[in-house]
Amino acid sequence: MKLVKNIKVKNTLGLHIRPAALIVKILQLSKSSVFFTYKKETVNAHSIMNILTLAAKKNSEIMVTVKGDDAVPTMEALIEAFETCFEE
Repeated sequence: MKLVKNIKVKNTLGLHIRPAALIVKILQLSKSSVFFTYKKETVNAHSIMNILTLAAKKNSEIMVTVKGDDAVPTMEALIEAFETCFEE
């Protein structure tokens, strides 16, 4: 299964090290491939460094693509993390 959704970065400092680490922690439990696209750059979201290279600031729109058997729960977990501002 493949899911694609645009998600807004709501936390004040954007996708910095703490949110990137939380995303990678969420994805450690996932068997799906997860990619973030921002400003025509697509990265594998299983890597903190890849996420940080996007330099996505507050109110940025990230296109999240999840491919795999557990795509639905993986996407739901990511949406919740973005919606709750990564618990900041």
